[in-house]
Amino acid sequence: MPYVDRQNRICGFLDIEENENSGKFLRRYFILDTREDNLVWYMDNPQNLPSGSPPVGAIKLTYISKVSDATKLRPKAEFCFVMNAGMRKYFLQANDQQDLVEWVNVLNKATKITVPKQTDSQSHTDNSTRHTENVGLKKQMSYRTEIVGGVPIITPTQKEEVNECGEGDKNYLKRSQSHLPYFSAKHPPDNAVIKAGYCVKQGAVMKNWKRRYFQLDENTIGYFKSELDKEPLRIIPLKEVHKVQECKQR
Repeated sequence: MPYVDRQNRICGFLDIEENENSGKFLRRYFILDTREDNLVWYMDNPQNLPSGSPPVGAIKLTYISKVSDATKLRPKAEFCFVMNAGMRKYFLQANDQQDLVEWVNVLNKATKITVPKQTDSQSHTDNSTRHTENVGLKKQMSYRTEIVGGVPIITPTQKEEVNECGEGDKNYLKRSQSHLPYFSAKHPPDNAVIKAGYCVKQGAVMKNWKRRYFQLDENTIGYFKSELDKEPLRIIPLKEVHKVQECKQR
């Protein structure tokens, strides 16, 4: 059974399929450390190993997207569960059913995405901004939604008509079209990355929250499904970013 050690880490023995699709499970000692944001495993309890012994394997918690029961996927492996981490699935065996349930729960809790709630004032401000920006549009833009590779792709099917005097409206039209969600483009290869890491973003279509890998350079900010992907899901030019602010949790 997983237990909490003196350093407030969750520890215990599990069997893991270290070589993918090998079907061979090896006994390892696991340490789930939420402060260090990682899950590591050793040949044995580090207290029984020579000082400074390195772990056999490690996974960053931000890479783990889901942990679930895998007894149907691996019927020959008793009390089996699976961790989805990036492009790899890690299959593990618990000692019994209760052990399986506890490990699945603690791992999902450790990798859970916490989304800040929007305050009423922020919601009112956003709605007012949308209403103001839409003034001057005679006809509403219509869109066609397609699912490509499991990702919603939105494309405009009708052009907007704008007032003749609306130079600002024309700017808004350009801005709105450039902000279509999930627009994919190649990331400029020669721009030095200023900052990179995982963030949680809200989808424009489904409004659900997903963890994405972001990269910021001098001219753009782009996001990928994971840091292993070479092509971004979308790139936003920094010249089109008008305001950035913290969304505080209530």
